[in-house]
Amino acid sequence: MKPISLMRSVVTVGGWTLLSRGVGFARDMMIAAYLGAGPVADAFNVAFSLPNMFRRFFAEGAFNMAFVPMFAKKLEGGEDAQRFAEDAFTGMAALLFVFSILGTLAMPWLVWAMASGFAGDARFDLAVTYGEIGFNYILFISLVALLSGVLNAHGRFTEAGFVPVLLNLIFIAAMMLAAWAGWDMGLTLAWCVPVTGVVQLAFTWISAWRIGFRLHLRLPRLTPDLRRLAAIAAPAVLAGGVVQVNLLVGRQVASYTEGAVTWLVLADRLYQLPLGVVGIAIGTVLLPDLSRRLRAGDATGGRASFNRGTEFGLFLTLPAAVALVVIALPLTQVLYQRGAFGAADTAATALALAIYGAGLPAFVLHKVLQPLFYAREDSRSPFRYAVISMVVNAGLALGLMPVLGFAAAAWATTISGWIMVAQLWWGSRRIGPEAQLDDRLRQRLPRILVACAVMAVVLWFGARLLAEALVSPGWRYGALALLVGAGMVSYFGTAMALGAFRLSDLRGMRRRG
Repeated sequence: MKPISLMRSVVTVGGWTLLSRGVGFARDMMIAAYLGAGPVADAFNVAFSLPNMFRRFFAEGAFNMAFVPMFAKKLEGGEDAQRFAEDAFTGMAALLFVFSILGTLAMPWLVWAMASGFAGDARFDLAVTYGEIGFNYILFISLVALLSGVLNAHGRFTEAGFVPVLLNLIFIAAMMLAAWAGWDMGLTLAWCVPVTGVVQLAFTWISAWRIGFRLHLRLPRLTPDLRRLAAIAAPAVLAGGVVQVNLLVGRQVASYTEGAVTWLVLADRLYQLPLGVVGIAIGTVLLPDLSRRLRAGDATGGRASFNRGTEFGLFLTLPAAVALVVIALPLTQVLYQRGAFGAADTAATALALAIYGAGLPAFVLHKVLQPLFYAREDSRSPFRYAVISMVVNAGLALGLMPVLGFAAAAWATTISGWIMVAQLWWGSRRIGPEAQLDDRLRQRLPRILVACAVMAVVLWFGARLLAEALVSPGWRYGALALLVGAGMVSYFGTAMALGAFRLSDLRGMRRRG
């Protein structure tokens, strides 16, 4: 795979992620309008975060980091990749079937561990009920993650990229139906969780079948390959657990302020848009690409892929981070402030968004740097780095809580994210030539930073000129579009003038594609 086709794959994954996050915004705007930031919204957000937390722990954040390189290398080497994937599928299904039952039975303890501040009020009982309904989502979505890894290793990024869109479409349709029929909105959202899991699993199963991956279910068995997979995945599972502990600490801090869980969730949704479109897309494509190159002994190609992935990620992420910090309040006002979601909720969400925005480049760089380790089946180093970041996160969140309140959770996430980047970067220097920065990236990065500074000035003055229009019901969407458009023109215009980006880059991608 040439570096330029790597960029095309990133654009494909990023495009589908952009669509998913766009539909997800519509979903979140509807939830905010129907539920505001009250007890039902807090309870649902905590309950929905439980299966998603364990999903990232078992599947996306750990298992796939070990599974995808092994599966891709078996494909490249002509080995029996399908049998390996079937064994992994049945083993994961058996493990998570038991885990989903245990988690459902232990739901009151899980809710307390996630949000002890709910104890003694209505949010606790609601979160337990919603969690018992939807916890089995972990079974379905983890199997979806494995099948998506199979599709990605075959270069089929479109099918895997469409999966998250299904979740958001089902949620939107269900809320519209509940509003029309007068159903309880909280229970409707809770029942959507397992329904979407079944639909997503069916879609990825059929997609894998269409590319010739005929999945035959059998009794689980512990093969030598699965033992090796488990040995590689174990540190990654622990590293994923560290990340989830960070989230757990944040939820605990937020649970002691009514509405804070929802504020943090909605801010998280906004900064996850560029993170998903750029960072997750690059990480999804870069891991199998580096794995194939390492097997082929192509160190030069691996270095080119890493540098172009880093350049592409920073070129799009740095301006997004600046925008999230500079115009956090207008973004939150226009997208969320309506119905039960008031001005105080907007101000709190905007504060969290600006803090998260400062950490956005760090979270994207995680996705770029981690494949350098996982492609070599080194999951121990990221685990050690994650433990250090976890300690920093917990110390900051709990230590700053008496001073900053719920915002301490956001600051802890951002600062510990940058500490994780520093560790990954330092560790990557010893693993091979692929991690070295090339001359093109060194020359373009300062120019990207100057273009970001110009855009920040434009956004700051633009937000003040459009202040009245941004809060006017009839003009706010147009005003926000004008503000964002002005920022984009100033950034891309300055970047092109300085040579941080050239039209020939796009033409080259199109020709090679």
